[in-house]
Amino acid sequence: MRPGTLLRLALAGSRTDVVRVVLTTLSAVLATLAGLAALTVLAIPTPPGGDPYAQSEQYASALLREPGLRGGTAFALLLLTIPVLALAGQCARLGAPARDRRLAALRLAGATPGQVTRIAIAETGLAGLLGTLLGLAAYLGGRALLHRPDARGQLPLPTDVLPSTGAILAVVLGLPLLAALAGALLLRRVSATPFGVVRRAARERPPGPWAGVLILGGLAAIAAIGPVQDWYRDHHREQPVLLLPSLLLLGGLAATLGVVVGTGWLSYTAGRLLHRSARRPDTLLAAGRLTADPWAGSRTFAALLAAVIVGGGAAGVRAGISADLEVGRRTGAGIAGDDDFYLGTLDLVDLAVGVALLIAGGGLVVALVEQIAARRRANAALVATGVPRATIGRSIAWQAFAPAVPAVAVALTVGLLLGRAVTGGGSRQGGYAQEICDAGTLCDDPATRAAYTRTEWVPEVSVAPDVPLAQLAGVGAGALVAVLITVGVGLLFLRASTAVEELRAG
Repeated sequence: MRPGTLLRLALAGSRTDVVRVVLTTLSAVLATLAGLAALTVLAIPTPPGGDPYAQSEQYASALLREPGLRGGTAFALLLLTIPVLALAGQCARLGAPARDRRLAALRLAGATPGQVTRIAIAETGLAGLLGTLLGLAAYLGGRALLHRPDARGQLPLPTDVLPSTGAILAVVLGLPLLAALAGALLLRRVSATPFGVVRRAARERPPGPWAGVLILGGLAAIAAIGPVQDWYRDHHREQPVLLLPSLLLLGGLAATLGVVVGTGWLSYTAGRLLHRSARRPDTLLAAGRLTADPWAGSRTFAALLAAVIVGGGAAGVRAGISADLEVGRRTGAGIAGDDDFYLGTLDLVDLAVGVALLIAGGGLVVALVEQIAARRRANAALVATGVPRATIGRSIAWQAFAPAVPAVAVALTVGLLLGRAVTGGGSRQGGYAQEICDAGTLCDDPATRAAYTRTEWVPEVSVAPDVPLAQLAGVGAGALVAVLITVGVGLLFLRASTAVEELRAG
């Protein structure tokens, strides 16, 4: 197949295909802007003089001016890419039945299975590439428009620096490549024949809890950030710009993927438990659907679980910084006295959590409505045989909440552990002797300093971060409320999708 033909077929389709491409492109734009913004913050150079704690006075915001706060700012921006990428994966499934019929028509016209697969992958990859290019254009245009120094010559944003060319190319080309690889992974068990699209035989064994390996690998990658920094510092070497962001992003993605994939096992287990204890038709129907297609939960809750992991990670980071502040308060060292300022900077992370939950809510609505539409013939057949629509509605609620509740709990735990891995398991200071001179200007003269100097022992203080139960409960409750609202929205489409006429739909 010629490249021009592949491109033309990848861009062809119905209005649903256009909506899917637009949503995938928009997701890529958001992910590109978040990634480039994080890399820009990390690209701010240290002022000359060799002092690693020197502030960049050209910026008005302390989040950019102080070196110790830039990491948290970049972390908050990178966290936004995880639910956005999960949303892109959900949008790629929008209108799947119509796309399947189009692929089957291409097979009937003479296309080979490999060519059909390449067309589907090219559609996702091109949409992602278009989105990253638009995101890059928006980033460069916004950089020029927002470069407005104030009366003191300070900049509100780091519009005077750019990430390296390699970092920009890694984002612009890496995200579409990741989308294409994800598309190939999703299509590995699908075969398009001239008579339709057939999913190959399902696994004989039910889903297992092997996703824990991905979770542990992601946590290990995040935990390696501190030792890597220490190694470069001990060897007086300058660490690569992309090393720590890569560890952070790859570790977060691996842990998120593990939680999303593990939801399949949770759905299957919840279905079996419901089947054993259920006595009502709605719970029996939900149990049967959960065990028959346990991976539906992974597809439906992907973006939501990613947002919950972001919220758990933010709570863990806040608890770690609070422990650092408490140690500084007890020892008289560190950043004690600036609690409100430093904790206030974490509001940016909380804002990112709120945005991520909103994005996840949109993805959840898309996934659930698509799921109801895909089962419209089965639901219509149930109604035609006398099953009340209220029973089907309750089964949809059971099918949503049975895997969602344990999956949200797992996601909060993984997010908290990721935050602990970033900030460390505790803060410790003291255990050393320090000289103190209270004589004012006499301390500046070496001849008189010794007479007014005393040595005091600073006791060692260790503070372990608290478990932020209130913040974790708030994130979890917000996620479950999003599920509840989404189920309510989905039920609005139930009557139309259970009409008897749907039995004649193709």
